[in-house]
Amino acid sequence: MELAEQIKQKVEHKKLTKTTMAKRAFLIAIGAGLMAVGLEIFLIPNHVIDGGITGISIMLSHLTGLNLGIFLFLLNLPFFFIGRKQIGKTFAVSTLFGIIVLSIATTLLHPVPGLTEDVLLATVFGGIILGVGVGLVIRNGGSLDGTEIMAILFNRRMPFSVGEIIMFFNIFILGAAGFVFGWDRAMYSLMAYFIAFKTIDVVILGLDESKSAWIISERHKEIGDVILARLGRGVTYLNGEGAYTGDDKKVIFVVITRLEESKLKSIVEDIDPSAFFAVANISEVRGGRFKKKDIH
Repeated sequence: MELAEQIKQKVEHKKLTKTTMAKRAFLIAIGAGLMAVGLEIFLIPNHVIDGGITGISIMLSHLTGLNLGIFLFLLNLPFFFIGRKQIGKTFAVSTLFGIIVLSIATTLLHPVPGLTEDVLLATVFGGIILGVGVGLVIRNGGSLDGTEIMAILFNRRMPFSVGEIIMFFNIFILGAAGFVFGWDRAMYSLMAYFIAFKTIDVVILGLDESKSAWIISERHKEIGDVILARLGRGVTYLNGEGAYTGDDKKVIFVVITRLEESKLKSIVEDIDPSAFFAVANISEVRGGRFKKKDIH
């Protein structure tokens, strides 16, 4: 058995600590709860919608009279299975948990009256709260809308960024809101979506930004093999020298997506908890093997 495969199996079978899982679950639950507040307390009472699967669910709930939570769960469920197979088990389970909490929270909050009847205030504050909630969930390795998973999969086969694909879908979804709630509400919905999008930028530093990671470790070969095996990302070993000690160092350089950052952190911590680890946002990636990956 090759070294990479041995390391891959060793790390894959190493479970997260209960504290880490509890922390992630708590923050995902908080994020889903905040999104539910943004929807049920601000946006929905004023007939303003969000984009993606959530927007479709709101319109279907309005047209059929059925509970919003039912549509949020059922319409996002297929993306759980897609995400589990294509993006990773941890991400898929985190996403399913977040969607379940969101569905329950919207059901519980639905009888609560809206906080304001001023559509502009509802749009601004609803968009901010929703964006913070979504950002928290994404930051902890999950998602609350299947549109992003779909966009990531399309991104592997199309020359468009994840953000551009999501915007393309949302043009149609938010446009449909004009026929359901009126064109003024469709414009408010577009405003709410933009505010939420920018709020996610603040929390996560970019919906579509790739990240460069720099790792310095004595066990650089093991870490590099696992990154290649589990994330499907090519790594580059750079020669470095410690300015203080003068020792030769091997530096791992790798480019990842935002959704892979938490998994990369886990890989490094599992193999070498004392490793130096730095991540930076990058606005564009071209060439190489960046999009040719197979995540397990």
